[in-house]
Parts: sequence; C-alpha cells; structure tokens
Amino acid sequence: MKQVVVLVGAGSIGIAIARRVSAGKRLVIADYSFENAKQAAQMLDNAGFECTPVEADLGSKESFLGLVNKATALGEVVNLINAAGVSPSQAPVERILQVDLYGTSVLLDEFGKVIGEGGSGVIISSQSGHRLPALPHEQNEALATTPTDKLLELPFLKEINDTLKAYQYSKRCNVLRVMYEATRWGRRGATINSISPGIIITPLANDELHGPRKEGYLKMIEGMPARRAGTPDEVGDLAEFLMSSRGRFISGADFLIDGGCTASYWYGDLQYLKSTH
Repeated sequence: MKQVVVLVGAGSIGIAIARRVSAGKRLVIADYSFENAKQAAQMLDNAGFECTPVEADLGSKESFLGLVNKATALGEVVNLINAAGVSPSQAPVERILQVDLYGTSVLLDEFGKVIGEGGSGVIISSQSGHRLPALPHEQNEALATTPTDKLLELPFLKEINDTLKAYQYSKRCNVLRVMYEATRWGRRGATINSISPGIIITPLANDELHGPRKEGYLKMIEGMPARRAGTPDEVGDLAEFLMSSRGRFISGADFLIDGGCTASYWYGDLQYLKSTH
C-alpha cells in the first residue's frame, strides 16, 4: 500500500504541482473528463509516475465520495491538490457556485476525514477572490463554517445573478473554507493552504491572449508590477514548498501569486478595472 496523492483537475497547474510531489507515490488523477484524466495519466506514466485516472465531477458529492473510496483503497492519502473549477466565461451562475464553491468545500471536508498524518493539501483559488471588497462579518462566518450541504442555501448567494460575482464569491469562500478546515486537518497532523494565481499561461489563458479579448489582457499584464504573465511551474514551486517538510508551520493561509496584479488593481495602474469588476 503506497502513499497516495490525489489531483483533482488535470490541467497545467495541477500537473505542475503533481510532478513535484508525487515521485514514489501513487498518483490518482481525477477530472470531469475521463479522457483528460487518461491523457494526463499516460503522459506522467511515461515520465516515471504511477498513475490511476478517475472520472469525477467536482459539483457532485456522490462523485467525490466515490473518489475518496477509490483513493483510500490504493493506500494512505497524504497529499490533495485541487486545481479543478469553471470560470465566469465557461458556465452560468448556478454551475459556478455548485462546482467552485460547494464542490471545493465538499472536497476539503471529505478528504479532511482521511488525510494521513503529516499530510498536506493545496487548493487552487484565484486572484479574482481578492477583487471582492471586504464582506460583512456575518457573510465571512457563514462562508467559512456553514455545513457543506447547506452552503448553497445561504440567502446572499441566492441573490447573485452575475457570473463574475459568483466566481469571486466562490474563490473568497475557498480561502475562508481553507482557514476553517485547517483546524480540522490539524487534528490529523496535516496542513491545508490555498494559492490564488493571477494570469498564468495555460492553454485556456493562451486562447484568451490570442482571442478577441487579447487587448484587455495585454493591457492588464502591462499594468502589473511584473509586466508578464506567470507559468504553471511557478505555481508548482510555491505549492511544492507548502507541501514539503519546510512548510509544516504554514496552514490555513492563502498565497497570492499574481505578479502584483492585485496590488495594482487596488492601488496602481489597474484601478480602472474596478469600474468593470
């Protein structure tokens, strides 16, 4: 029985993290598209990793209970990487809240019950959650602590009718949920943190940079302190640190990795975006 790493979302960022933490372990790759999971597993198999592809829908609790059972049958789960989700341009409000907000919360809850001693996890959130103004204390408390099965019943979530707002609330919830779950994971000797990337070059981001909205993206990049987009490997390096022995004193935290984009959004050259966001 090997130690098990569970990757949810077979995209560029998730794979970059998995490559850094999965050597010598069994890697379970779960994705909404089984074909994507199989392709990622084959690529990593050819690079020396031992992989098991699984079809799983982040928006379905039953699907993820099945994933937990499959992963624990292979060994002790010591790492969780959640890099799955849908964006404001990919899905309606209901689906975004179902997947990004509710689904991630279920994932944290269920894997928090089985994570091994000394284990660790990272949740990929987004800089978008940092563009949401400060919420009332009652909303913060509700997003952090409401039982997962009741989350989507929160009145203020039912009032959201804009996909970007749904995404921002979901990503803010991810960060708050990680803080809440860190106390539970800690009882099992495990850590859990979130990472909020900015513009990272993935196939989807590359499409945007060469598509009809490219001028907006290029202007945003030019207004960032870093003046460039990031790479999945840079996110992978940060996640590797958090999940290693060097990161054992870090839990319940969120890390912006956005080239200073959020700083510029609030106080620099990108303040013009506030009127559109």
